[in-house]
Amino acid sequence: MTSDDSLLPTASASAEAVPPSGGDADAARSLRLEDQLCFAAYSVAQAFNRVYKPQLDRLGLTYPQYLALLVLWERDDRTVKQIGDQLNLDSGTLTPLLKRLEAAGIVRRTRDVQDERQVRISLTDKGRSLKEPAADTRSGVACATGMSTEQIEALRRHLIELRDTLNNVL
Repeated sequence: MTSDDSLLPTASASAEAVPPSGGDADAARSLRLEDQLCFAAYSVAQAFNRVYKPQLDRLGLTYPQYLALLVLWERDDRTVKQIGDQLNLDSGTLTPLLKRLEAAGIVRRTRDVQDERQVRISLTDKGRSLKEPAADTRSGVACATGMSTEQIEALRRHLIELRDTLNNVL
């Protein structure tokens, strides 16, 4: 073994770091769009949006607005930052969405009395009244998946594990 050999990974380390390859055919296959996990996740998200759209249109909501309302239905009167943290959205994306909800009479935006730099978001009566029809929307989407409740829950758990794993890489 030369001194340069100590810089090479061991057989077990390289087997873990690099997937086994069958040559050019495997390399070409690994670059096919249909073989990409990220594209499968992306296209499923698009399909969900298409299924949600007509149901949310009846409520006068977009999908991102629906997500913000889900956060507020869990616990009302939150700061923009708290909502953004839960949805993984920055305030530059979230603020226009919340302003549109306010213009529609669904939420109220007020300055925090203890820290005027913070904007608090709370549901109006109209916003609270959308909760029940939104639950029907969720049921309709769950039915559209063709999956059992157990299958949906298992998939949701796996997706959350994947998201957390990927976030921990960053």
